[in-house]
Amino acid sequence: MSLTAATNKQVLEKYLDLEQDGRVMAEYLWIDGTGEGIRSKCRTLQSVPKDPSECPIWNFDGSSTYQAEGSNSDMYLYPCAIFKDPFRRGNNRLVLCDVYKYNKKPADTNQRFSCKQVMDKAKDEKPWFGIEQEYTILDCDGHPFGWPKNGFPGPQGPYYCGVGANRVYGRDIVEAHYKACLYAGVDICGCNAEVMPAQWEFQVGPSEGINMGDHLWVARYILHRVAEDFGVIVTLDPKPMEGDWNGAGAHTNYSTKTMREKDGIKAIEDAIERLSHHHVRHIKAYDPREGKDNERRLTGLHETSSIHDFSAGIANRGASIRIPRQVAEDGYGYLEDRRPSSNCDPYAVTEVIVRTTLLNE
Repeated sequence: MSLTAATNKQVLEKYLDLEQDGRVMAEYLWIDGTGEGIRSKCRTLQSVPKDPSECPIWNFDGSSTYQAEGSNSDMYLYPCAIFKDPFRRGNNRLVLCDVYKYNKKPADTNQRFSCKQVMDKAKDEKPWFGIEQEYTILDCDGHPFGWPKNGFPGPQGPYYCGVGANRVYGRDIVEAHYKACLYAGVDICGCNAEVMPAQWEFQVGPSEGINMGDHLWVARYILHRVAEDFGVIVTLDPKPMEGDWNGAGAHTNYSTKTMREKDGIKAIEDAIERLSHHHVRHIKAYDPREGKDNERRLTGLHETSSIHDFSAGIANRGASIRIPRQVAEDGYGYLEDRRPSSNCDPYAVTEVIVRTTLLNE
């Protein structure tokens, strides 16, 4: 007889179907002091909130989330976006929050605060973003899901957008995540198996302004929760396996109203010229450790540019900025910044792109 404790998701189902007498379970989500971890806790609301302003400001112990000292640990959660809860379903909600310190100033990892200010300044140009979130599924021992325990799978080649049990690992997790995002109201627009086995990608967008960060963070929360249900781990590490394996990025597609109109290619080229003068600033904003994580990924190999050099090209996946071939042919559209790391903060990424290309800062 096994003495290992375990829970049964089928048993949980009969409780999830219980009536709640009109009350709502609101799961408050926030970014912790690492700049990439997500925390959450739940409270009861007496009615379904239609707007974040209808959700009360709450607090938490910042000393346990790398955000405060124990002697002054209260931090505040300010609701900023609401989504349907795909786990509890019904009228229950996910409430995304940004974090403020005891003095009501933004927490050090509250990138949303300044991002929102920048997006408000640039709103007339209607900046659109689409982020391609790559991630890797791991077994509970930290080894890539589906990989041989004492070796490696065959070389990269058959896995990207692959089909078959010998080419893809973890599709159930991917399918569940996609459906859960659609239910929640996340702007998810696609998914595919990636170049390294057990590595996948989903895309969020096009989302305008601050919505890009809101929707991607909630999609990440849902991904971690789905993985939890399946008993596996998701990592956003930009280089989860050393050696001849692709890293993981968050390629960021970007356009403005002018870029999307006829002859918008001129605005795209102008934006690339401005980006070329601020490469170091962007690298620092593109992962939580100011480029240290991306150093392991942006080597100039495995479909990446070098972290040390700025480059741009049409249909070039080895460049910092790629202009899709169709965009070059049409003369308008968008650009793709291939530098952001898989564990980037989308608020920081979208903010610095707008600062550089629209606000000329």
